[in-house]
Formats: sequence, C-alpha cells, structure tokens
Amino acid sequence: MSENIEEKVIDEWEKKLDIALEELNSCQNSRGFNSCKDCVEFFECVLRKKYVIAVYESMNKGSGGGFEF
Repeated sequence: MSENIEEKVIDEWEKKLDIALEELNSCQNSRGFNSCKDCVEFFECVLRKKYVIAVYESMNKGSGGGFEF
C-alpha cells in the first residue's frame, strides 16, 4: 500500500513538471527560440519561474526546503 502512495506522489510532481515544461517549450517555439536566454523577459518570466519551481519540487517531491531564485 505505501508503494502505491509513493508512486502517486511521484506522479503528481512529475506531472506538474511535464506541464510546466510543455508551457515553457510552447512559449519558446512561439517566439522562435531554442532557449529562454535570448528572450527579453528572461528574468521576469512567469512561465520560466514556474518551471524552475516545478523542477525543484520534482526533485524534493514537495517536501519543502529553502530555495531562492
């Protein structure tokens, strides 16, 4: 039973990461970029910040911790 719960948690965080990555890639494609670094909104971009948070949360599975960017 605990294995099932663990798989569900992993899936939840991985799914959020996949969604954030799809949104980021869609934005890059619509602007003709291969990366965010060429975008003028690089430091202020909500999608990029959402993606960075999703990456961090997928690594720690939502257990929190101090992360500033």
